Amino acid sequence: MHVLVCGGAGYIGSHMARQLAGHGHQVTVLDNLSTGHRAAVRWGPLVEADLLHPLALERAFSGQRFDAVMHFCARSLVGESVAAPYAYYANNLAGTLNLLQAMQRHGVDRLVFSSTAAVYGEPRAACIDEDHPREPINPYGASKLMVERILADAAAAYGLRSVSFRYFNAAGAAADGALGEMHDPETHLVPNVLRAALGAGPPLQVFGDDWPTPDGTCIRDYVHVDDLAQAHRLALEWMDLNPGAHAFNLGNGAGFSVREVITAAEAVCGHRIPWSVVPRRPGDPAVLVAASSLARRELGWAPAYPELESILSSAWRWHSAAAALPRSA
Repeated sequence: MHVLVCGGAGYIGSHMARQLAGHGHQVTVLDNLSTGHRAAVRWGPLVEADLLHPLALERAFSGQRFDAVMHFCARSLVGESVAAPYAYYANNLAGTLNLLQAMQRHGVDRLVFSSTAAVYGEPRAACIDEDHPREPINPYGASKLMVERILADAAAAYGLRSVSFRYFNAAGAAADGALGEMHDPETHLVPNVLRAALGAGPPLQVFGDDWPTPDGTCIRDYVHVDDLAQAHRLALEWMDLNPGAHAFNLGNGAGFSVREVITAAEAVCGHRIPWSVVPRRPGDPAVLVAASSLARRELGWAPAYPELESILSSAWRWHSAAAALPRSA
């Protein structure tokens, strides 16, 4: 298949492009490079375009035929979404609508969409499945849930086939060190823990130690980025026999607190990691842990990196190698 990977210069998107190419698919990357990296586009040509610019999207679709689209373009910072909701609704909602209309005009009827566990809001169960109430508590989660509703309506009206993946916490790096997580600013826990361990980033901050959890810090479910990519690839074939709009959770089914992640990272890197407590971030829930049995059953998906230590070890190798590079590289 020829797959357009929107956001393919970013963290998850670049791992996705690599996996698609490794399984014989043709890849084209669409990215505006606002947060992605040109150097991460290695498995297909790059089309520089922004989802908020319909004419640029039209040019991207006009020159070639795509069999499917994978959509990773989004603003994704919870705290920022609370402070700047208009920007989130414009990018995540209006931008996606522009993409869907371009797909319709050019006869592309398959989409794999990067959604989020933030659609659920405050958990009502220890392990969240797809039937959990969807009550987002921040504009980021709300914008993703709105897209999921659009996809359901598009399936009924236009026959669009789609799979939405509700990620929990993506982490890790390619096993061979070719790709890793690099954001500016970096807000994710795992890279910030490891950068603090290397002395390559600011001191580690823990957002609150008074949450209603056993050790007072937030609990999250971490899933390796290559395992996320595997699920997306499996969804392409699954849609052959399954029309309509569908949603799956992607997580390991095990939750780890911030303190537990720090302790595991100290074991991986071999020394203590300094950290301090700062106030909570607005819009954060205390616990987010996935039940991913539906994806396992329907897609035949099984994480290759189910252990926190294996996820951290892959990320540690990548961050250690990146820190050793000359600053001008």
